[in-house]
Amino acid sequence: MLASNIFQSCLRTRPHTRFTPVLPARLWSLRRNAATAAAVKPSEVAQEPVKEYPVFELSEEDHRRLKFQRNIGVSAHIDSGKTTLTERILYYTGRIRDIHEVRGRDNVGAKMDSMELEREKGITIQSAATFCDWVATMPATGDKEKYAINIIDTPGHVDFTIEVERALRVLDGAILVLCAVAGVQSQTTTVDRQMRRYNVPRISFINKMDRPGANPWRVINQIRQKLKIAAAAVQVPIGVEDDLRGVVDLVRWKAIYNEGEKGNKVVESDEIPAEVLELAKDKRRELLEQLAEVDDEIGEMLIMDEEPNTKQLAEAIRRATINLKFSPVFLGSAIKNTAVQPLLDGVCAYLPTPSESKVVAHDTSLPTTAPQVELQPASAAPLVALAFKLEEGRFGQLTYMRVYQGTMRKGQFIYHARTGKKVKVPRLVRMHSNEMEDIQEIGPGEICAIFGIDCASGDTFTDGTTSFSMTSMFVPEPVISLALKPVGAETPNFSRALNRFQKEDPTFRVHIDKESKETIISGMGELHLEIYVERMKREYNVECTTGKPRVAFRETITQRADFFYTHKKQTGGAGQYARVIGFVEPMEMNEETGKDVEFVNQVMGGNIPSNYIPACEKGFYEALEKGSLSGNPVCGTRLVLNDGLAHSVDSSELAFRLATIGAFREIYNAAKPIILEPIMTVEVVAPSEFQSAVIGGLNQRRGTIVDSEVREDEFTCIAEVALNDMFGYSSHLRGITQGKGEFSMEYKTHQPVLPQVQAELEAAYKKSLGQTKK
Repeated sequence: MLASNIFQSCLRTRPHTRFTPVLPARLWSLRRNAATAAAVKPSEVAQEPVKEYPVFELSEEDHRRLKFQRNIGVSAHIDSGKTTLTERILYYTGRIRDIHEVRGRDNVGAKMDSMELEREKGITIQSAATFCDWVATMPATGDKEKYAINIIDTPGHVDFTIEVERALRVLDGAILVLCAVAGVQSQTTTVDRQMRRYNVPRISFINKMDRPGANPWRVINQIRQKLKIAAAAVQVPIGVEDDLRGVVDLVRWKAIYNEGEKGNKVVESDEIPAEVLELAKDKRRELLEQLAEVDDEIGEMLIMDEEPNTKQLAEAIRRATINLKFSPVFLGSAIKNTAVQPLLDGVCAYLPTPSESKVVAHDTSLPTTAPQVELQPASAAPLVALAFKLEEGRFGQLTYMRVYQGTMRKGQFIYHARTGKKVKVPRLVRMHSNEMEDIQEIGPGEICAIFGIDCASGDTFTDGTTSFSMTSMFVPEPVISLALKPVGAETPNFSRALNRFQKEDPTFRVHIDKESKETIISGMGELHLEIYVERMKREYNVECTTGKPRVAFRETITQRADFFYTHKKQTGGAGQYARVIGFVEPMEMNEETGKDVEFVNQVMGGNIPSNYIPACEKGFYEALEKGSLSGNPVCGTRLVLNDGLAHSVDSSELAFRLATIGAFREIYNAAKPIILEPIMTVEVVAPSEFQSAVIGGLNQRRGTIVDSEVREDEFTCIAEVALNDMFGYSSHLRGITQGKGEFSMEYKTHQPVLPQVQAELEAAYKKSLGQTKK
């Protein structure tokens, strides 16, 4: 009876519950987590602080200064006339007294080619910065206004592409120079891609209008079709080829002639020559039609059959250019001193001011996923500057900087955003090629150089009140390597030169081969490495011999393979024990991160303690450094770690690192690895009579012809050829074209090698391993 009463009272006091089915542990965990997330989310959102930044408005003085400030680059394919054009710009703006040609008989060389090697070879190797003032005639109003222009002249060879990359990273606008005969070439498309990467508006200048076969209208069509940007001429040439006398400005509707010594006198006339009047009317109509496609205001006016006035037309060109939808095309000849001044007017009229370019930085005190902060080019704002180029000068390391926000003064203390170091600005200069002008301070939107600061290319500097850091520039991977050995005994200058060149140029890499103990230098092409070897001899008095060029082969896997690997080593005392379970699989390039290798941790339940996971990741990346087929790096691979086992005493970071390396090497062959080789886009330009010989030569080298174009007396052929088959092509091309052909090549991608080539590479690697063991 007592037991019954106790049972009844327990029932009465028990809380009422409804029946809940028993869920599997994982489902219950998911449901619980979801419920918890739903319950916590509102309060978390409410509590999460949003970081606010003070807004710095541009002062009257800032607006006035930035309105008349331009930062531009001059970029193009090899031998399009970039340096010649920059020389004319400097002459007409009064920065230099005389014009010197790139390969001139006076042996002085162009101002912007300050390096002795540049003047000897007639090519630009390093980008050079300068500044000038120009009194521009504004097309909208006809008023004359004085502008300050910072100019960076960049190389055209693909081997020195990093110079173009870092120049465009810090510029607000660019002049894309094209040859009136050759048109859009391979490096033109590379430069176009770089401009798009950094959202740089451009105006196009069709140079060499005095050459036989010059056809600007074909070039403009190529800009539209190959570069995929709306473009139209804003000028029409008066006279053709040798008879080029001037241009007709289609916006202001004036004829412009260059007269006087070296074309320094600009004569404008309201009378359009009769022989070009009809052409000018047609091209003005074409300009309006192209603008109507990218600008709503002009589009509406054309629909309403209204003719825009000069001001409306000029403003529409500027709007569309700054919004990256349109490129106005100017015509002229730099070597004949024709129509360079109207191009300068166009730079001032159509390219953006520093305040019109959107610049963002990341706050390093917040997670990487936090939204970026927009910078304002206000003098009163906290300092943010980007070091974009390093150079070893006569007075130590010279660091080129672009100031985006705030003011930098001589003697001021600035902070290195990456290391947090506090450094003093000992000397502040503005560059004019290899000459300098000392200044006391520099404002936002300006380009300057500083001595005595230790940093790397792409580092950010602040005044210490903010934690902003700017994104660095894109650095392409090297495609060719050489073994380097000093003649005679090795001196300290050998390593000093290599360290300096590595610091200056992110695409130049140096490493010691673990097996042969040779010094290996890697770069973007044969010319790139040849220039550095020559510079070591001249600047450091270190003569070097080079081995046979090596191609940057890669290895990759083609299928998934599972691994179950135990690393066990027992010596006296504590041993080594680690077990890793998972799989490797092929991986595509991630467009956001630019990486094609990845380590994924999916270990649940703590079978591998979390403090050993980084050691597994380190082991995976170490295993990728050398594949077992040819000893080349492995790419396109993802390793997923699912499970494992650790020992309470014998497990260590070293054991798990070695276990991951062992697991990867054990199942590497099961993943069906293949060897990849770099494929180059090769562009050959030669006289038409050698077309069959050139195409036959490319076919012999296993080339795939992608495109060919025949003009009046010359032709262009574009092919994709393996870099390994391109060695010695320069002398071969000279031989079959009587020295009249030229070619350029640029890295495109890595593709699998032929089976017999793979077998040869594997055999050579096994042989080298056998020799090393001996």
